[in-house]
Amino acid sequence: MTVRLVGLLASVGLPCFVGLFVLLTLCLHPCEKVLMSCGLFEYRSVSCVWGFCWMVRKKKLKEYEQRVEEAVAVLDAVSEDTTTPRNIRRAAKNSIEALRTTQYSLAVQASNAISLLDEILQDPNMPPYTRVKLWNVMSILEAIKD
Repeated sequence: MTVRLVGLLASVGLPCFVGLFVLLTLCLHPCEKVLMSCGLFEYRSVSCVWGFCWMVRKKKLKEYEQRVEEAVAVLDAVSEDTTTPRNIRRAAKNSIEALRTTQYSLAVQASNAISLLDEILQDPNMPPYTRVKLWNVMSILEAIKD
């Protein structure tokens, strides 16, 4: 059905990106992948099995939540360390708040926390061991994707 729909959109004269957008919004299955070649107007769709996709998503989600909790634990230790300057502890607390916000997806939360940490890593007053901890947190969070 989707192949016919896109073929119909291409024959009407709509650009490829519009046809692809319409196709992706009308897909019945969220795991459906669309392979397309704009030059040749060649469209194929490949679907996967419902149960398998659900298990993979659930497994990835658990892995990402575990990564967030690990990062929060390290950031909490940094924010409670009295040998760390106050502005760095404040940035660690703000990063924890960014990771615990449920308003955005996990990838956006991780990206927000990374940007907060990246700003504070340039501080010359940061102790070397704290900098290493924050680099580790950033590497943990960089693995989280949508």
